[in-house]
This record gives sequence, C-alpha cells and structure tokens, in this order.
Amino acid sequence: MVGYVSNLSCVLHDVDDEDKEHILNYHSEKLAMAFGIMKIDPEMSVQVTNNLRICNDCYSAFKFVSYVYGRKIVVRDAYRFHHFQDGTCSCNDYW
Repeated sequence: MVGYVSNLSCVLHDVDDEDKEHILNYHSEKLAMAFGIMKIDPEMSVQVTNNLRICNDCYSAFKFVSYVYGRKIVVRDAYRFHHFQDGTCSCNDYW
C-alpha cells in the first residue's frame, strides 16, 4: 500500500514471475527482520547479520519496513553496515 514492488531481477532462476515473487519472500534476511519485528521490544532496533551482499529487493524492502513500522533496522552484509530508519539508509543508497 505504500508503494513496495518486488524487484524480480534479483531471482536468477528461470521460472515465471509468480514463482520469482514467492522466492523473494523467503530470503533469510527478510524472515529475520519479520521475526525481529514480532518478537523484539519496539524501542529496540532489529539487527540482522548476513554473510552475503544484500540484494536490491531486500534493500528496498528494509527501507519500506523501517518507514511503515517506525523501527530502526541494522543489517550487516558482507561489505558494510546498513542502518535503516524512517525509510532511509545510512549509506544514502550508495549500495
């Protein structure tokens, strides 16, 4: 409802678009973020660690979720820390 659209170019499998959206929904960083939002106190930031580089779709999803839920989300990927808050990232979309 706020404008999030899945970036299907992140899926490298040769499947139709519905399956690509389904695959994107189960990225581990998104699941970790959802679990953190459900279980962590709203005043605390959600911290997610990923050993790979964050994909474009997860990056934009984190921005939207931080805006909608008003939560601070910290994601550590293979190269840097991303601090998402109020729909923006600390790297200023340099990623």
